[in-house]
Amino acid sequence: MSRQRLCAVTDVPDGEAVRIDAAGLRLAVVHLGEDWYAVGDRCTHQDISLAEGEVDARTLEIECWKHGSCFSLTTGEPSSMPATKATPTYTVTVDGDDVFVEID
Repeated sequence: MSRQRLCAVTDVPDGEAVRIDAAGLRLAVVHLGEDWYAVGDRCTHQDISLAEGEVDARTLEIECWKHGSCFSLTTGEPSSMPATKATPTYTVTVDGDDVFVEID
């Protein structure tokens, strides 16, 4: 497993998602208060950026803006159609002012 720097903590506004390419992966990085999440930045229904969708802090989901599928930020599992497959999730850590992701 390798640890890759994604961004500075100030690069992702609280309550939002930002697309970041790291280690050959396209990620949607989400900042919710003290918590950080990273999921694959592709809706599994179509190749649409999840980082452009809305983040729901209450349900810990991110919604694909194109067709409305919602994905868990913790498991990657979709909770609504038309997506039926999970998107990958990654462990995120914060060290000082830097945000890192663990990649297999």
